[in-house]
Amino acid sequence: MNQLPKLAVLTFFFVCRITLARSQPGVVRQLESCPCQVQPDSTFRTRCAYLIVPENRKKKNGKTIKLPFIWVESKNPAKRKDPVLFTGGGPGASSLGWVKGAVKSLVINDRDCIAFEQRGTHFAVPNLEGIELGQAVREAYRKNLNKDSMEVVGVKRLKKSLETKGIDLAGYNTDETVSDIHDLLATLRVDSINLVGISYSGGLMTAVLQRDPSRIRSLILDSPLPIFVPIDEDEPANFAEALNILFDHVERDSTDKARYGNLKARFEQYFTGIEGKTFTFPYVEKGAKDTLRVQYTRNELLDYLVNVMYNAARIRQIPYIITEMIHGNHGFVKGVLDSKLSGYNGPSGMRMSVYCADQAAYHSEQVKQQLYDVYPYLRGYHINDVYQPLCDCWKVPPISPETKKPFYSNKPALLVDGEMDNATRPLYIDRLHHYMPNSQRVLFKLRSHGVGGPEWARLMQEFLANPYRKLTSGKPELVVY
Repeated sequence: MNQLPKLAVLTFFFVCRITLARSQPGVVRQLESCPCQVQPDSTFRTRCAYLIVPENRKKKNGKTIKLPFIWVESKNPAKRKDPVLFTGGGPGASSLGWVKGAVKSLVINDRDCIAFEQRGTHFAVPNLEGIELGQAVREAYRKNLNKDSMEVVGVKRLKKSLETKGIDLAGYNTDETVSDIHDLLATLRVDSINLVGISYSGGLMTAVLQRDPSRIRSLILDSPLPIFVPIDEDEPANFAEALNILFDHVERDSTDKARYGNLKARFEQYFTGIEGKTFTFPYVEKGAKDTLRVQYTRNELLDYLVNVMYNAARIRQIPYIITEMIHGNHGFVKGVLDSKLSGYNGPSGMRMSVYCADQAAYHSEQVKQQLYDVYPYLRGYHINDVYQPLCDCWKVPPISPETKKPFYSNKPALLVDGEMDNATRPLYIDRLHHYMPNSQRVLFKLRSHGVGGPEWARLMQEFLANPYRKLTSGKPELVVY
């Protein structure tokens, strides 16, 4: 693994990159060499460093933070000069692990690959992680306390812990991350880049484009959350729509009508009927001897279904799971309790800050209540683990209203989603296509959030080779439009 002396870092990146046009935004920042936090294939030449940026650009206090990135060079001597830049979703997910897959993908054959860690996430210095929220949730389950109330308690504890460390939570949001990415490109003297984002970072990458398109060659967005979408006003409906598609498949394809007939109506009737009911599950924590009588509600059953739906390999199991739940078999709740009572820390401070600044500051609580009137079987259920009472405690300023506005662009983009995505529906790639007429859309049947896989890698490579050429598919489960 190649690591550079501190004085050599700037030389390596500046000598190897094309000179930056003066009109482009972004500030050239200091780089500091560091060990590679994630180790990709050692046969590739890899460079790792911290980008040092202001914690809060609105404050002139000189306080800085460190954001690591990993640059993996293609072995192809005829490689293209426009690298691929990836940053993770969430919000709050780490990005650096992406390079492990990148070095095994088709993309590295033609281009260098860069993974950039967003501020506040795992490998950033500082990160906004903490155990306080998870501890409060575990206390709620062990003592059968109100879960929502204890989450508020945990959020207050987490906020106090981070602020005691001197962290300015107002500096951790999409606007600042957009500036970080432009500073990275300016510092590395990259004048043509392909942006790759997933989920939240799909919207983040469009915000990078919005700030300044001059460096952006193309965008590749997997299951994107457009930044102009108020996800809290949509997500219960998104989950319901994904379920309805699955129920349609069941109605058409199942031969076991006794078990699966009229499943949609039975599901809605059952889950509406258990609103407000409390159940008890005998649970023994790992390493303990005593049995806890843990109380749960339909929220934990819905948690289980939501989590399974994120796993494309298990989507086909959902009809069976639902019928078991309807018949009173709630043993699946053990999986939820295993998660909550073992190592669960809840949403990170970065996830809190971004969602509160991007979403809670702009969504309508009235619309959310309308959703529950339409979908009563979801009333009171928080699909998103960051919601208004938590943001009322977190108290961070909203991002710029300009960032939230949709905008038109003629840049080429590849937009992909899974038919069964229960978080960011394919509707969102259609909406992005409206504003990006040179984009192409791909729908994976019976796939969920974050499509991945070899077919997706092939499409990415073909798109990067010529972003304006129409992609094709000969497979019915893969729709290009």
